[in-house]
Amino acid sequence: MEMLILVNKRTNRLYYIFELIFKDLLGINFKITTDNEVFTSYDGPKFHYGTNQFWNEPFQKASSLLYERNIHSIPDSDLKIIDHNDTKAIFPVYNDKSMFPFDPFAASFYLVSRYEEYLPHVRDKYSRFQAKDSILFKMNMLEKPLVNIWANEIGDKLKEFYPELQFKKKSFTFIPTYDVDAAWAYKNKGVVRTVVATIRDLSNFDFKEIGTRIRVLTKKTKDPFYTFDKQIKWQKEFKLRPIYFILCGEYDLYDKNTPLRNVDFQNLIKKLGDYADVGIHPSFSSFLNVEKIKTEIQNLSKVLKREITKSRQHYLRLNLPESYKKLIQLDITDDYTMGYASQVGFRAGIADTFRFFDLAQDSSTNLYIHPFAVMDGTLRDYLDLDCEKSFEKVKELVTEVKKVNGTFILLWHNETLSGEKRWVGWETLYENILNFALETK
Repeated sequence: MEMLILVNKRTNRLYYIFELIFKDLLGINFKITTDNEVFTSYDGPKFHYGTNQFWNEPFQKASSLLYERNIHSIPDSDLKIIDHNDTKAIFPVYNDKSMFPFDPFAASFYLVSRYEEYLPHVRDKYSRFQAKDSILFKMNMLEKPLVNIWANEIGDKLKEFYPELQFKKKSFTFIPTYDVDAAWAYKNKGVVRTVVATIRDLSNFDFKEIGTRIRVLTKKTKDPFYTFDKQIKWQKEFKLRPIYFILCGEYDLYDKNTPLRNVDFQNLIKKLGDYADVGIHPSFSSFLNVEKIKTEIQNLSKVLKREITKSRQHYLRLNLPESYKKLIQLDITDDYTMGYASQVGFRAGIADTFRFFDLAQDSSTNLYIHPFAVMDGTLRDYLDLDCEKSFEKVKELVTEVKKVNGTFILLWHNETLSGEKRWVGWETLYENILNFALETK
């Protein structure tokens, strides 16, 4: 069954957000018209997105955002925060006939296009857009997948007009992902790095650390960061298909993984590739440098002997639209960077995959964005939560995603599962998260 949508004029923004909400999230096929007579005579399900209602058709008062092509500062009147059911909304509209007191299509587009990240803003020390500057943070709605919620509400409203409408049956999906920034804590570091680290520990009188390093290097104890066997066990137990993002950059201040030429590292990557999908973790130093990213992708591809199409930026460094344009140039089809280091939740307001819309070019692309909901370092380092409070926070987020049958992506690191030093108890926390997320899948 196809829905006819009447609009004032056709735009790329309109088609993109209608495709996301109607087709991708609700599973409704649609076509667009600007012809009033065609719309009036159509006897199937229809929807009017415009200025004034014609008769008694389902009607949504439109704001101007989706009818524009330029990027500009959004008026305060459009970003006014209003209460809506048990959440909040932006882009309020004033029309008694409108299905909603705000424009959910413009609001959704503003969030998923990351419109605010194209506007002037102050970046943090790693050149990242800051969560505290986002409209969702100001709304206190970062932890709600608003786009999914609004899509479901749109579906409910349309169902009142057209009970015969059939929506897509979605189910909750859980995807664990791992960033491998340092595969080992002590092994495979090379002579120079090992000697320098030992001298540093001696100068700090840290004899415990020296002892641990010696025991690991003499094979008397396992390297604490090598937690991959545990992960594979969980993958088999919970029937998971995780994604590993491998840091392959040359050694630098923020890039400290084992060199890719190391045979043990190559064997580990091949092993992970047998049990999971593997993507590139573009290095800190490769930020916006297409040649460096290309080299890292090619090197990883040679080890795996397969094409690399998935990516997540190291340190979650993302500069729109340049970061995504460079990935597209390098034939990356799926990116998993969309999230904040400093806050948990939904950076783009959605708990589902969506295509990147390049506002600068006013066009949809074939790069698929997979937003993650929570990172281990966010809980421990930014929010300063212990294991118990971290579990409660993750449970809240998982519950929100389950309500809308969305996709929950978890970002973890192999060292977090060591259970040692600052990560004592986090192995158990991770297993508890797996049990909770998958118990009523």
